[in-house]
Amino acid sequence: MNELTIMSRCFDQVRRVAKLSPMYQKKFAGIPVETMMTKEDFETLPFTTKQDLRDAYPMGMQCVPNDKIVRVHSSSGTTGTPVIIPYSAQDLEDWAVMFERCYQFAGVTPDDRVQITPGFGLWTAGLGFQAGAERLGAMVIPTGAGNTDRQLQLMRDLKATVLTSTSSYALVIAEEVDKRGMKDQICLKRGIFGSERWGDKIRERIYETLGIEFFDIYGLTEIYGPGIAIDCSYHTGMHYFNDYLYCEIIDPETGKVLPDGEQGEIVITTFRKEAAPLIRYRTRDISRIVPGECPCGSRFPRLDRIVGRSDDMIKVKGTNIYPSQVEEILKNIEGFSSEYRIILENKDLRDRMIVQAEMKEGYDADALAEALLRGCKSGLGIRVVPEVMKLGELPRSEKKTQRVIDKRY
Repeated sequence: MNELTIMSRCFDQVRRVAKLSPMYQKKFAGIPVETMMTKEDFETLPFTTKQDLRDAYPMGMQCVPNDKIVRVHSSSGTTGTPVIIPYSAQDLEDWAVMFERCYQFAGVTPDDRVQITPGFGLWTAGLGFQAGAERLGAMVIPTGAGNTDRQLQLMRDLKATVLTSTSSYALVIAEEVDKRGMKDQICLKRGIFGSERWGDKIRERIYETLGIEFFDIYGLTEIYGPGIAIDCSYHTGMHYFNDYLYCEIIDPETGKVLPDGEQGEIVITTFRKEAAPLIRYRTRDISRIVPGECPCGSRFPRLDRIVGRSDDMIKVKGTNIYPSQVEEILKNIEGFSSEYRIILENKDLRDRMIVQAEMKEGYDADALAEALLRGCKSGLGIRVVPEVMKLGELPRSEKKTQRVIDKRY
């Protein structure tokens, strides 16, 4: 789809929400949306934020009558008022179409058996994975979250060929398969993992154990859910579906739109969504639009791997730090495994940053601690307290792994 058509559809949606959405009626008050026509005009529109959606709780962004709403999903609400997102029947169909495409990009066919471990319910993931697989015609094994013993039993007995999960839970599965000597008993060929950023170390560990090809899938509750982008077999970026979505990359500090290839925050407009469309929604996810065409030949543009969030920055001793920086330091030290955790404390009224990291078998813990200390001093500019741990000592998660624990007062 060319840019002119995309912008035309974006403006159609802008005018629609300005008439029908109580949230956008307030947000766009005084803005001449009826006469706006150009991309430059569009970039003057205010961003939509998660706080806007919380302030609109429960259904203040709704753009269709109540009898058109067939389902709602919600964010967890762990950091404040939950966000409720209503869906029309057409919204669910559009989401299933995009999700079916994701499976096709990953090489999944109707002959596959897809084990769906993300949770079902108000969270979008489980139902999204199911709808796309059923539309494709694959066999669905909707195990949902938790109960790893049961997961492994069904994976083996039903001969699942595709695992869908968070990367954290994929690691749990891989470690249990290894621990129980089950590698020759399972039939997995592919993994589709999302919901959190995951780096090269965890990818290596999952591959070493399961020996499967895996794919990054992207999405968020506010924008349909997972299934709006996925990488292909060339793994050069996640193809996003620009016949449903318009993506911008902005400087998170200034809000300025950045050219393709430059890293910044992903901003999404849902120009086809009916029940709860969003205009210029700040996802807080950091990536870039990959320039040029993918070797696979797809017409869909690509987002690069998510490297972090603009709101996961922590400040220690006056220094701004992202968890991904610590992960990169660990990646470059031979002997560390994939799992790490950052603990922030106050000691004697001063910040203290503890970096806990698991080491592989056969390495010297003292030497790794010294290397981690030097790496953080050089890479972060601060002195940390390194704690080298054995494999399996850090907590595992069936959902998203908590990388930062802030105990400061």
